Amino acid sequence: MCGIVGYIGKRDVAPLLLEGLQRLEYRGYDSAGIVVSSPKSAALKMVKAKGRVRDLEAKVPARFKGTTGIAHTRWATHGAPSDVNAHPHMSADDKVAVVHNGIIDNASDLRRKLEADGVEFLSDTDTEVLTHLVARASAEKLEDKVREALRVVEGTYGIAVMHADFPDRIVVARNGSPVVLGIGEKEMFVASDIAALVTHTRQIVTLDDGEMATLKADDFRTYTTEGTRTSAEPTTVEWEAASYDMGGHDTYMHKEIHEQADAVDRVLRGRIDDRFSTVHLGGLNLDAREARRIRRVKILGCGTSYHAGMIGAQMIEELARIPADAEPASEFRYRNAVVDPDTLYIAVSQSGETYDVLAAVQELKRKGARVLGVVNVVGSAIAREADGGIYVHAGPEVCVVSTKCFTNTTVAFALLALHLGRTRDLSVRDGKRIIEGLRKLPAQIAEILKQEELVRELAEEYAESRSMLFIGRVRGYPVAREASLKLKEITYIHAEAYPASELKHGPLALIEPALPTVAIVPDDDLLEKNRAALEEIKARSGKILAVAHQEQEKADRTIVVPKNEDELDPILMGIPLQLLAYHAAKVLGRDIDKPRNLAKSVTVE
Repeated sequence: MCGIVGYIGKRDVAPLLLEGLQRLEYRGYDSAGIVVSSPKSAALKMVKAKGRVRDLEAKVPARFKGTTGIAHTRWATHGAPSDVNAHPHMSADDKVAVVHNGIIDNASDLRRKLEADGVEFLSDTDTEVLTHLVARASAEKLEDKVREALRVVEGTYGIAVMHADFPDRIVVARNGSPVVLGIGEKEMFVASDIAALVTHTRQIVTLDDGEMATLKADDFRTYTTEGTRTSAEPTTVEWEAASYDMGGHDTYMHKEIHEQADAVDRVLRGRIDDRFSTVHLGGLNLDAREARRIRRVKILGCGTSYHAGMIGAQMIEELARIPADAEPASEFRYRNAVVDPDTLYIAVSQSGETYDVLAAVQELKRKGARVLGVVNVVGSAIAREADGGIYVHAGPEVCVVSTKCFTNTTVAFALLALHLGRTRDLSVRDGKRIIEGLRKLPAQIAEILKQEELVRELAEEYAESRSMLFIGRVRGYPVAREASLKLKEITYIHAEAYPASELKHGPLALIEPALPTVAIVPDDDLLEKNRAALEEIKARSGKILAVAHQEQEKADRTIVVPKNEDELDPILMGIPLQLLAYHAAKVLGRDIDKPRNLAKSVTVE
């Protein structure tokens, strides 16, 4: 959740670190800090501040020079947001500085032992424990000091460590929280996200869990926490620094909503096989015989990725006729689920680092399951752990709430469903029909976005609601779930999603003029059933906004979206509701790209 940036080289380090922190602001945070040193003055100099990176920058003195440094944006877990609890944390002798993402599970026990030995703590954080452990380690080399400290630590961490006695290096380590090295010309970078690196280098090395690295200005080496050398070859990232610019939009969310037509074109590009009415998905590492042996598909994700998985499960059942369902990864990993060798497991994560999903993947792999990843970030932990998968090619998504990545993930599931279907019993005719529908998507998305002014007017009307109900049936229900989540995330309006078929089993008690209902009404074989639900709401004086393929008589207002194939309609029907949430949040003056209490990449439990 938090952000780490580090640098060692010849340049003035403070401006580089502050710029890197600014590029990581989308991850969510409440305080920030920086430590620097140089070969001429190995003493560590530190500045920390509660609030935004700009608050930290205002506190950095003019004479704050150095060529080596680490910096951090903190999202509070242990201890309230404050200057003292902000990272980095330094040892009592001011020689060791540590920044840390993750949670140390046994921090309380370690803290008690250290306090019994006379250590005085300044902060409430778990990270300060790690700082004192490194400072008190008996080993002579910094790498060994860090390794000694990590031996007694339980939990997740991505860390960067500086020591005044070792001014020529930064030592980093990873266990469950991302650490990425950036390779430059006689300079080295480290970050928790490539967004902080792409301005300076596109050559990166991603550490695996249980791996450490030593960074020097002209070299790096990687090794395990046990000390065994590992071989790490740099890879080139496809995203450029310009991808992280706002591009003339007032927020990243608005930009990313409007990027969806191009993003969908990217996920389709080069994958359609007209000759056999199917798609090429070479990264699956799943041949036709193996695909035919699949008896069930289980999709695991969190939040928006879980909702994309719900849509994906429906498409797999409809097109491939394989039983499929989606489940929150955070629930799956704790319920001691039966792992079936004939089940294909699919892990979904925008970042590829979501901790609950990654932990589920690791447990499934331990039990011998076949796991595919559907992720946006090349080289991410889930992509490396999985047996194969699909990159969704949405491009960088900076806003905390997901829009274009959600849409591209649903399209990726449509490709997978088509692939599995054509491997099994889906006809050539139906394959062609789905391919034609997929090719229409970018133009239809652009058509929907042309209605932004209408949606903005609706948002002004609904922004003052205290609560809203979202309903949909079968294909429409996951759309309702995701639209409800978007509204909650960025407007802070309470919203609930319910299957339209369940209205009379309880939720009708809520219907009144003050509770607007957003209804997903696709023009499919359940159209009349959905219209009956609108009748039930209207009979109780409920206010209705419909998202449909034609005007709905019983709705007060209708957003009309273009019709595609029935199976693909859910991909389009949520897009106007992204705009609805965006404009309602704008009316309410919310911090749209950085909603309160949330972070982009949830890498702690």
